[in-house]
Amino acid sequence: MNQDNALVEELQTRIRELEDKVESLRISRRVLMNLMDAMEKENKEQLIKLTSLNEKLQKNNCRYAKAVMCRNVRITELEEQLHDTTEGKNLTGNTFT
Repeated sequence: MNQDNALVEELQTRIRELEDKVESLRISRRVLMNLMDAMEKENKEQLIKLTSLNEKLQKNNCRYAKAVMCRNVRITELEEQLHDTTEGKNLTGNTFT
């Protein structure tokens, strides 16, 4: 009978240890889930910021490209004007019509 009581106490102790471990695992799982949620939220916020920055940079790039094209057109026009005005002159600067 003494062995049975000792076995019961040992098993009850083991059951309490396992229940404590299960509770610890539950707490650890909750902590991990909270960390995962926080990281996911942080990643979403960072993605939103980067997307916004990318759109801003693309708009600035487009504006810059348009400005460069306009300047190129103006340079071409000025080169044509220069060519037209120097075409009728000889090397001494005299014009012949």
